[in-house]
Amino acid sequence: MTLFDAIILGIIQGLTEFLPISSSGHLVLGQALLGVDSPGNVVEVVTHLGTLLSVIWVFWKDLSSILISFQNQDTQKYILFLIMGTLPAVIIGLAARDMITDLFDSIPMVAGSLIFTGIILLLTQKLNRKNKQLNLKTGLIIGLTQAFAMIPGISRSGMTISTGLALGLSGKDAAKFSFLLAIPVIAGAGLLTVLDTQPGSISIPMLQLLLAFFSAFIVGTISLKWLLGLLERGKFHRFGYYCIMVGLITYSAI
Repeated sequence: MTLFDAIILGIIQGLTEFLPISSSGHLVLGQALLGVDSPGNVVEVVTHLGTLLSVIWVFWKDLSSILISFQNQDTQKYILFLIMGTLPAVIIGLAARDMITDLFDSIPMVAGSLIFTGIILLLTQKLNRKNKQLNLKTGLIIGLTQAFAMIPGISRSGMTISTGLALGLSGKDAAKFSFLLAIPVIAGAGLLTVLDTQPGSISIPMLQLLLAFFSAFIVGTISLKWLLGLLERGKFHRFGYYCIMVGLITYSAI
């Protein structure tokens, strides 16, 4: 892997991890288009760590507030909501891991999933803006949609934020909960990938790994802040047009 490849992989991860366009779907389509295999478990872990740091960086005030006010009853409730929201992805991810992995070989599945994601995003434009409080039921439902988004082509951020909006959360609260949920998911996915990596199989130079990490972190931070701004301005749905377009183009090319 060249230095340029490392930077490009980091940029792709940083862009697609947070924008509601499905990072897994773009990975599958990119590999099919270029005729290449996955760049390897190590690069995947490194770029995921970069985007994990992006979430921590952008939401550091919220995370530090949770840690500082841990004894507060409202904070403890919020942590419970995060745990309940994480459980569906953990349970379904472990139980159906092989089946989900097999879906990554299906280009038609990815195309259809992207179109579905696009439709869901466009529907958020029709929602009446509300400002309900997060509760246990809402957290669990959002968690279930996060588990559903393990299908390649279904956007995790797109599904969780859209669900939060549909359940009456404000754009800010829906995004905050979605991306705080992403922390254990990204960390867990990285850990599983590490466990799958064979000892002594790392052959990529450290410089390339560092470039992939920092490019994923920098681009991930920028794209995450941009998405939050679009949510505040009510333009979140616009990503739906892109997802539908990519899905239709993929179908026509099969």
